[in-house]
Amino acid sequence: MPCFRRILIAVLLLSVLSPGASWAAAAQKPQDIVRTFYAALTETMKQGKSLGFDGRYARLEPVIKNTFNFPLMTRLAVGFGWARATQAEKDELIDAFSAFSIATYANRFSSYDGEVFTVTGEKKSETGVVVETTLKPKNDDAVMLNYLMRADKDGKFRIVDVFMNGTISELATRRSDFSSIVRRQGIPALIRSLKEKTAQLRAS
Repeated sequence: MPCFRRILIAVLLLSVLSPGASWAAAAQKPQDIVRTFYAALTETMKQGKSLGFDGRYARLEPVIKNTFNFPLMTRLAVGFGWARATQAEKDELIDAFSAFSIATYANRFSSYDGEVFTVTGEKKSETGVVVETTLKPKNDDAVMLNYLMRADKDGKFRIVDVFMNGTISELATRRSDFSSIVRRQGIPALIRSLKEKTAQLRAS
């Protein structure tokens, strides 16, 4: 019994004193995941000009893939056409949509001019958790950016939609565009379109 008690005390002390364990638990909170994303985005913006597009893309790719649930977002954005796609097409769609999304951030947030990203709170919704934030440009009014987040099978929260001004769903906009292409031209056309848009963002 004394030996068991010593082991138990040692385990409890490790769980209290280990900074890695407490950080891992905290990082699972939806607000903290968005804060980590914003920190990486801000730091990339500050070095944006020296990094260039490819450098910004490389910096942002791991954190964005860790923050956004691209497989689920792609399926929701494609809509009914998803069921008709082959597994190879689905995989290629996810890769193409992920690359396009990362390229959009690398292109849009290319430099820093005093912008401030602030997480203001979070609230439960019928479909997940909404993390409420603002983006305040240096000489302009703040813009509200809300993130709908859902937990995956491992319990990790990731973003599945972004709401501009708190109401305009980016996923709904994508779905309107994507479903139109799929309906008229098929899945391969959507894949080509995403790759072409990514190339345009890189070149601009």
